[in-house]
Amino acid sequence: MGMSAAEFLLDELRHVRLALNLSQEEFGKLINYSGSHVGSVENGSRAPKEDYLAAIDKHFHTGGIFVRMLRKVIVFDVVPPWFREWARNELRAVFLRWFELAFVPGLLQTEAYARAVVSADNRLTPEQVDVLVADRLKWQARLDDKSLAQVVTVLDEAVLHRAIGGAAVMREQLLHLARLNQEHPRVRIQVVPATVGAYPGLDGPLIIATLPENDEVVYLESRIKGQVLSRPDDVAEVRKHWEDILAEALPPTQSTELILEVAERWT
Repeated sequence: MGMSAAEFLLDELRHVRLALNLSQEEFGKLINYSGSHVGSVENGSRAPKEDYLAAIDKHFHTGGIFVRMLRKVIVFDVVPPWFREWARNELRAVFLRWFELAFVPGLLQTEAYARAVVSADNRLTPEQVDVLVADRLKWQARLDDKSLAQVVTVLDEAVLHRAIGGAAVMREQLLHLARLNQEHPRVRIQVVPATVGAYPGLDGPLIIATLPENDEVVYLESRIKGQVLSRPDDVAEVRKHWEDILAEALPPTQSTELILEVAERWT
């Protein structure tokens, strides 16, 4: 069995110390930590914290590599393999079509809203929450990357009314959505109003990513785990499902009006 990302980080920390021929006590003195602290990190009984790794990076002039490795390890440990496969598709996509039933898509979230969503998983440590939120915000830079030609998002109106993070967070988030819809040339947000009643989107969220080669891949979320589909027949079926959902949505201008109307209620 291969080494996990966390084990790799600990192995690299030991390697630095041993390459310098330092005991754990000597190594600890150089970075202002006790030898027992160094030992417990190296044997895995104490999780390496960012300030500990930052002290190593600073003293040994590593260019911040250990702090960056920790952030990668946290994401790797928390994000399941099947979602990492999908995330690579999202990063390559030139066009995203995205339907959400429960919350604002990560690409369009404010920092406060993202933190509230991520923090809802009570299995995560505060450090994991911080890294995942920072990672999500970094990913949002794609909105200003012209390689991503367009993002079309359809939201169920319930998303606008779900109190994620409280009233102030919701108001800021909805104003952010309205601003994107009005000002961002490559973002289009449409809302399926509650008055529609039953419609195909109630089956659950979906994302269709168009890749640079014009291939399309689909992400469907289920109760257990997400599913990535690339077979042309499957993609065509999901695309038809997307069109049926889109047909129920308000046009962008009316969607913005509804988003702003609901935002004013979050006071």
